[in-house]
Amino acid sequence: MQHAPPPARRSAPDWVGLAVVAAILLSLTILGGNIWLNMQAAGVTPGYGFLTQTAGFDLSESLIRYDAGDSYGRVILAGLLNTVFLGICGLVLATGLGVLMGLVSVSPSPAGRMIGLLYVELFRNLPKILVLLVLYVVAVRGLPPVREAFSIGPLHLTNRSIYLPVIETDVRQAWLLVPLAVAVALSLLWLRRARRIKRDKGKDIEVLPVILALIISFPLIFGLLVDTPLMTSVPEFQRFDFEGGARLSVQFLVVLGTLGLYHGAQIAEVVRGGILAVPQGQIEAARALGLSPRHVTRFVILPQVLRIVIPPMINQYVNLIKNTSIAIAVGYSDLMSVSGTIINQTFRPLEMMLITMGLYLGLCLVASSLMNRLNDRLRARSAGGAR
Repeated sequence: MQHAPPPARRSAPDWVGLAVVAAILLSLTILGGNIWLNMQAAGVTPGYGFLTQTAGFDLSESLIRYDAGDSYGRVILAGLLNTVFLGICGLVLATGLGVLMGLVSVSPSPAGRMIGLLYVELFRNLPKILVLLVLYVVAVRGLPPVREAFSIGPLHLTNRSIYLPVIETDVRQAWLLVPLAVAVALSLLWLRRARRIKRDKGKDIEVLPVILALIISFPLIFGLLVDTPLMTSVPEFQRFDFEGGARLSVQFLVVLGTLGLYHGAQIAEVVRGGILAVPQGQIEAARALGLSPRHVTRFVILPQVLRIVIPPMINQYVNLIKNTSIAIAVGYSDLMSVSGTIINQTFRPLEMMLITMGLYLGLCLVASSLMNRLNDRLRARSAGGAR
């Protein structure tokens, strides 16, 4: 006796979804109306005209020229650029540290595996703000004051900042861009040639050493041939502080160290999981072919690990960008710190929160979009190689 197949499960009617969307929109409308009425009762008219008003406060540091006489819009831009710079440096540091400790945690050395385990378990299980405050106290208490700076040539280390010489930004320095542009162009040509030889003949050509040699040697040779002095700004102590050169504040360095250590531990676990996901038979086959451990890691393990870890790395990168907001705890002038100061001065919490949320959302969407494009390219290349 044959049994009739069970009836197909009916999906929820479309009106259920429409009702949910309508309820959400209605709730937001009611909330927005209440906010508007309360602001009107308090004598506050919503708007963004305050962005053109004079800010009237200084920043501890800025990547662009800014003073207290500039507008609120410019100080928001300065805070945004500080956040972007901190985020990029944090991504580089956390990625490098995470990849290194991920490789160490699966190394044949018991001591290496123990170091990797201790690092991951320590920083993965501590609050970020606690790590930040510990590093800040150690830096302020442990480093010498400005008058007793620890100097290595033109480099000066104090509990305020690290002072270092820089090349002056001057139109007369534009000649430096000529050899650098030539070196970049030759590097791109060499990279294309290496890829073509790899595709046609299956032969690997060294790329990174050649590119580094070109980028370093061309400006150096050009500078020796052209009789134009290189103008630099060197920090010099003047009464109370160093003047000239560039400075990296202790606040920036401790926030960068916190983001690198904390998210490096997260990335190390992602990398370790990706390495363990590579079939052991492929690694043994590569060793049987006579490849050295370095070549096995470079040509067999890392290409596969990269395709595995990109999706979870997107989440780590987005989290790191959002976690730059902890800089407010030590007085670094990031977007969150600037936003808080503007709210205290203008009493415009709603407008500033919307601006801040929009900027953080934009940064995170840009980062995730770039990583998704990289992931799509790697998958397409892998699929093309499989065919």
